[in-house]
Amino acid sequence: MSDGAELRQKIKEVMVEELMLDFEPEEIGDDTPIFGAEGLGLDSVDALQLVVAIEKHFGLKVGDAEKAKEVLRSVETIAKAIEG
Repeated sequence: MSDGAELRQKIKEVMVEELMLDFEPEEIGDDTPIFGAEGLGLDSVDALQLVVAIEKHFGLKVGDAEKAKEVLRSVETIAKAIEG
């Protein structure tokens, strides 16, 4: 597994663990929307928990709401932000 794939897998594991999701990490696609009915269906409280979890596990600070909207679209967008 490449570093990129490992990072994406770790992000999914963190999401499932920290947000207590009813999904297995393997069920979450890299491009699956995190918010909205067509995706994982997370809400604003989940978003806050996710920002804290990303900072804790990966050291990525998501400073403002606009940046958060960009970064928190999918596992792929989170991974790209972490990779810099």
